[in-house]
Amino acid sequence: MTHPTIAKITDRIIQRSVATRADYLARMAQQEQDGPLRGQLSCSNLAHGFAGCVGSDKQDLKQLNKSNVGIITAYNDMLSAHQPYATYPESIKASCRQVGSVAQVAAGVPAMCDGVTQGQPGMELSLMSREVIAMATAVGLSHNMFDGTLLLGICDKIVPGLTIGALSFGHLPTLFVPAGPMSSGLPNKQKAAIRQQFAKGELGEEALLEAESASYHSPGTCTFYGTANSNQLVIEAMGLQLPGSSFVSPNDPLRDALTDAAAKQVCRLAQQGKGRMADIYSEKSVVNGIVALLATGGSTNLTMHLVAMARAAGIIVDWQDFAELSEVTPLLARIYPNGHADINHFHQAGGMAFLMSQLRQGGLIHDDVMTSVGEGLDLYCKTPALVEGELQWLQGPATSGDEEVLRPIDNPFQTTGGMQLLQGNLGSAVMKVSAVEPQHRVIEAPAVIFEDQYALDGAFKAGELDKDCIVVVRYQGPQANGMPELHKLTPPLAVLQDRGFKVALVTDGRMSGASGKVPAAIHVSPEALNGGLLAKVEQGDIIRVDAVSGDITLMVTDDVLATRQVTTPDLSSNDFGTGRDLFAQFRTMLASPGIGASALLK
Repeated sequence: MTHPTIAKITDRIIQRSVATRADYLARMAQQEQDGPLRGQLSCSNLAHGFAGCVGSDKQDLKQLNKSNVGIITAYNDMLSAHQPYATYPESIKASCRQVGSVAQVAAGVPAMCDGVTQGQPGMELSLMSREVIAMATAVGLSHNMFDGTLLLGICDKIVPGLTIGALSFGHLPTLFVPAGPMSSGLPNKQKAAIRQQFAKGELGEEALLEAESASYHSPGTCTFYGTANSNQLVIEAMGLQLPGSSFVSPNDPLRDALTDAAAKQVCRLAQQGKGRMADIYSEKSVVNGIVALLATGGSTNLTMHLVAMARAAGIIVDWQDFAELSEVTPLLARIYPNGHADINHFHQAGGMAFLMSQLRQGGLIHDDVMTSVGEGLDLYCKTPALVEGELQWLQGPATSGDEEVLRPIDNPFQTTGGMQLLQGNLGSAVMKVSAVEPQHRVIEAPAVIFEDQYALDGAFKAGELDKDCIVVVRYQGPQANGMPELHKLTPPLAVLQDRGFKVALVTDGRMSGASGKVPAAIHVSPEALNGGLLAKVEQGDIIRVDAVSGDITLMVTDDVLATRQVTTPDLSSNDFGTGRDLFAQFRTMLASPGIGASALLK
């Protein structure tokens, strides 16, 4: 039985999306053709399309009686998460041939690492890279050579970009193919402590680099529960990935078996004319993804990405939906920064199979959905395993393997989800509250204002922040500078909190999936550059950030605010260097975070 609040919100989303969803589905139906799509191509078109094929693939494509799978890959070997993808195209092609199909790499898309660009000018391209990836995905699939799609991508803006692009071809069956996390390295608690020691000047860069290298140490996804692993969890919960495939390590034989199965499954769907992405990506599957995110305290970046992704399928979701779903979704997982365990510990404690079975038992997810393996969520509550060399899905665990990491529905870490919507005269913002201790969730203090994230470190080292304060970092929104993540602010603010000061962050920028123990009201909308009241805040103004009631208020009277003039700082340096000159005009097109912060989807 579906929880009544889940049912009510889902119905509201369906009603809100009637016109846009119908339009999207009509467009997908128009793109769909009987038989292989490449049959619509002229002889010259088709000859170009298979000219580079080897062996029997060319002859198979000539005959127009076999499916052709387009691979969109975000491979590069600078990203640890994507390095394993180097060998995937050839293995996928071999798997497809075994079931009488063909596969071709349709396109490579860019994939930047927010971990590398964190605190650097290149981070200002990060959010916009999602739009580039979406468009590059569409370019790759535009050749009309393909009957199904496999998406090879994991991290931050990459999965959302691939999703948005692939939804333009939603008439095709489409699966994501993950590569899995690296093995556990330096414990997260120790890593966080070393970062804070460095912020206080107690350790040098050599010690910090050693610690970071021990944390991020090999091919595979970073093991903390940031945006990359949130992407994997959400995509699986929505049925766009094989059950249990998200968190199997790159070198595990089971990983190879799952990749082989994904390739064969998309061929099977294409041959049967089933499993269109447009049908899997429904209003109910979107709600399932949001609930899974909230139940695990996932990345705040998904509050933008899921909104944008849904809009690409004609589905209108907003932050109020997130807030109301969070009120009835219990927190079932604690994974760093929402705890000390990493994603491998979550997987070992029961992982996706246990999580999905518990959410299903509580009526918090919709079971009547189409997935990449058929109707319903039965298989998503099971665990993949190799039995005598054959891939099988076995009964999932009935109990958690570690209740410090993953809990049953009747014994949650807290009765509400991991996020809170804040609203007040400063606008709307989101906060990841799952990692914030209850005593730190309500802060009322004077504002300390920065219009450059790099200035905070100097003020911290000078002792200027050794007091109760609300740190305001503004002009960090989409149109101001591309809305970079401000994760570098976390260690000094955490030190201040540990010193006993009441501190919080308010910003129109992002803090990423690594938002930690300091209360951070992020994604403030409207942004300072675009009419937001954040631009009128002055040094010493009292701000109230209340993550319990959902309030974010500047405690200044309307009469006083009416007399204040806004002086926009010089932002011209945001327009050049590290490729930013190529994106300056594009940045002005980005929408508000509340509707996805997209330049493509309004």
